[in-house]
Amino acid sequence: MTRNPLLDRIGLDLPIIQAPMAGISPPAMAAAVSGAGGLGSIGVGATHAESAGAMIAEVRARSNGPLNVNVFCHRPARPDPRRESAWIARFAPEFKKFEATPPAALGEIYRSFVEDDAMLAVLLDTRPQVVSLHFGLPSAARIGALQAAGIIVFASATSLAEARQATAAGVDAIIAQGYEAGGHRGLFDAEGADDRLGTMALTRLLARQIDRPIIAAGGIMDGAGIAAALHLGAAAAQLGTAFVGCDESLADAGYRAALFSDAAHHTVMTRTISGRPARCLANRFTHLGDIAATDIPDYPIAYDLGKALHSAGKSKGEFGFGAQWAGQGAPLARALPAADLVATLAAELARS
Repeated sequence: MTRNPLLDRIGLDLPIIQAPMAGISPPAMAAAVSGAGGLGSIGVGATHAESAGAMIAEVRARSNGPLNVNVFCHRPARPDPRRESAWIARFAPEFKKFEATPPAALGEIYRSFVEDDAMLAVLLDTRPQVVSLHFGLPSAARIGALQAAGIIVFASATSLAEARQATAAGVDAIIAQGYEAGGHRGLFDAEGADDRLGTMALTRLLARQIDRPIIAAGGIMDGAGIAAALHLGAAAAQLGTAFVGCDESLADAGYRAALFSDAAHHTVMTRTISGRPARCLANRFTHLGDIAATDIPDYPIAYDLGKALHSAGKSKGEFGFGAQWAGQGAPLARALPAADLVATLAAELARS
């Protein structure tokens, strides 16, 4: 298999990166993927520094392979009590259906890495091979501190302009996140314009115009997709939805059932669940219809209600209010142990 400097620098056998899906990809998955020759990842943007340290330690107890730790770099939320109260009132009837009470108030459930000194300290202490940034960039000082500790820094970009910002900030590689991708869009400005570039167009554009290794992400589900990305100039491909159905995944029964149902053919980009645009399997949450962005509380304040509504529904056997993130390649998902999926992807890539 053709080598490239990024793979050699990380110590990868394969140009396969398992996406760091917060709440879905646990240490067991990351360890299995790294043990199989890919880059295993964990997402710690939805947890605190102490838990992140424990997750990193668990991966290392299971595998000595390389590890990617992903953090969220969103703009810290701006509380708006009027808008948040209206949001709670809007969903009160849905809670009532499940004999549940909506939250009395909403809060900022995740802290952004741009101001989380404790998370930075954990990363500098544990030194994973890679730290990846989503939703934007922290200060140049934080990026420099990570690199000074020997950590390779990736940044997600959805456009050439974002990739140029990330390059100017000094990151080591760019994740080209296409509009097909499942989960949250990596937009630096969630209220700004989104050209909605597809993965292959964005990958080729960045490969031609950005002097950094490019990692293709979005809608890639098999070896042929990986090969296509490499042919367009990517150094590796990042796959998320492909791993949701794996044995190690923390996806609940309802999420798995939806992934392997007709819902997989009808993914929807919505900001209603969390407050930021994210691609989700068609479910009861996405069927609520379009809601004006100005009515939705800031991320992740809106997500506080979304999680509570999912919990209320799940307690009555209704999984349709879950954050069932998935990309447009969802119908190609397979239910396999993570290591077996990596082996299958490698075999398909070798034949492509």
